[in-house]
Amino acid sequence: MEQLELDPGRNVIPETVASVHMTAVCGTAMGALAAALQEKGIVVTGSDAGVYPPMSTFLAGRGITVTEGFSAANLAYGPDLVIVGNAVRRDNPEVAAIIKKRLAYCSMPQAIRRFLVEDRQAVVIAGTHGKTTTSAIVAWLLSYAGRDPSFLIGGILANFNANYHVGGGECAVLEGDEYDTAFFDKGAKFFHYRPDIAVLTGVEFDHADIFNDLAHVISVFDQFVFRMNPSSRLIAFDGDPNVTRLIAGKTCRIETYGEKPDSYWRAEKSRIDFPYNVFEVMKNKAYFGRFKTTLIGAHNRMNALAAVAVAAGMGISAEVIAEGLAAFKGVKRRQEVRGVKNGVMVIDDFAHHPTAVQKTVAAVKAFYPASRLFAVFEPRTNTSMRSVFQDIYPACFDGADVVCVRKPPLLEKIPEGLRFSSEKLVADLKDRRMDAHYFSDTEEIIDFAAARTRSGDILLIMSNGGFDNIHERLLDVL
Repeated sequence: MEQLELDPGRNVIPETVASVHMTAVCGTAMGALAAALQEKGIVVTGSDAGVYPPMSTFLAGRGITVTEGFSAANLAYGPDLVIVGNAVRRDNPEVAAIIKKRLAYCSMPQAIRRFLVEDRQAVVIAGTHGKTTTSAIVAWLLSYAGRDPSFLIGGILANFNANYHVGGGECAVLEGDEYDTAFFDKGAKFFHYRPDIAVLTGVEFDHADIFNDLAHVISVFDQFVFRMNPSSRLIAFDGDPNVTRLIAGKTCRIETYGEKPDSYWRAEKSRIDFPYNVFEVMKNKAYFGRFKTTLIGAHNRMNALAAVAVAAGMGISAEVIAEGLAAFKGVKRRQEVRGVKNGVMVIDDFAHHPTAVQKTVAAVKAFYPASRLFAVFEPRTNTSMRSVFQDIYPACFDGADVVCVRKPPLLEKIPEGLRFSSEKLVADLKDRRMDAHYFSDTEEIIDFAAARTRSGDILLIMSNGGFDNIHERLLDVL
C-alpha cells in the first residue's frame, strides 16, 4: 500500500489557533509546551504511547486530555493545528489523519518559536554540554531581576518547580538542541529559534544515532552561528578549540568567556568556600564582580560565567546578578542531592556523555574530598549504548573510589556489532587498578551498595533515565 506524504504547504501555523492536538505529548518539552499553550487560552489535547507519571499526572493536573495510544480518532474533532513530536514516525496513524483531513501541522520548535518567543528577544543556549543548567541560570537571573522572562528548558528549575513559564517580559530563554526537529524536518531544532542572544558552551561528538562524526556535528553548529544576525550577540566558550574554529570569520557580535588571559569574560581566583563555588569575573580585563553558586565543579563555574555574561549584556547590574546567582537552587537531576540516609548521600545526575561523566565525578570528589565516592553508571542513550566511546569511558571515572556499571537496559535497540560493553568497561577500569564492578540489573547494584557503603560515603548515580527509581530505593534500604 502506497504511503501518502505530508503536504509541505500545510506545514504552517494558522494566524488564529484556538485548538491544538499534540502527537507524542508526554516528552518533557512537549508536555511543558502543552501546558504553556493552555495558559495562553488554547484548547489542548494530546496522545502518546505509554502515558505514565510524572508527565501523565502533570498534564492531568492542568486539565489537558491525553489519550493512550495513537489513532486517527484523536484528530476527529479537527484541531486548528497538530504539533508533531520528534519521536513520531512517518507511519504513525495520526500522521495519516493529518494528510486525510488536510490539517495544519508543525514541529515542536516551530510551535515554541510562534507561541512562546513571538516578538520577544530570544536567548538561546546551545552546546553539547551545559545547556540545561546555563539556560536555567539565565532564566532565574532574569526573573530575579524582575524581567519576568518566558522560558522552556529541558530540566525542572528548583526555584520554580517547573521547566517552563509564560512570562510577561520582553525576552524568552530557550535550550537550543542540535538534535533533528521531526521526521519531516531533519534540520536541528535550534535552527527555528533565530537568537538575539546565544551561548555556545562547547561542541563535541554526540547523538551517534543521527550524526556521522564530529565534523557532521560541527557543521550543524557552524550553520547555527552563521545564521545569526550581525546585530545578535554570541557568548562563546573559548576553552574549546572546536568553538574557536566555529566563530572565526562570523559576522555576529562575539564575546568569549573562559579562563584565558584574553577571554572577554574571564573567571579567576576560583575556590571552594563550602557550600559555595566562588569566583571573580573580569570583563574585558576590568574587574566586574565576585560571584558564588552552590553548583559544584569547574564546568558549573563556566555555566554560571556564561549566564553572568548574558545577564550583564541585558543591563542587569553585577550586584543583582551576584544576589540572584547565590539564590539559584539548581536543576533537578543535575547533581541533585536526593537524600541522606544513615550518613550516606545519594546524588542524581544526568551525566552520560564521557565528558559529562568525567566532569561530574571530578566535581563531586573535589567538593567532598573526605568522602568515599561510589560512581554508579547506567549507559542508556543512543550514543552511550554504542561502542563509539568504549575506549574513552575508562579514564572518565578517575577520582571515584568504587565504580558500578550496569548493563545497558535497552541494548537490543543497537545493532549487534555496534553495542557498548559494560563488561569491557569494567575490565578496563580494573586494568587501571580501580575497584570496578559489573551488574546485570539494578537490583544487584542496590544490594551491593547496601552491603558496601558506610556513613560519610557518596553514591553518585549517573543516567539520563529513571534508572528503575534506584535513588529512592537506595534511600529505602541504606
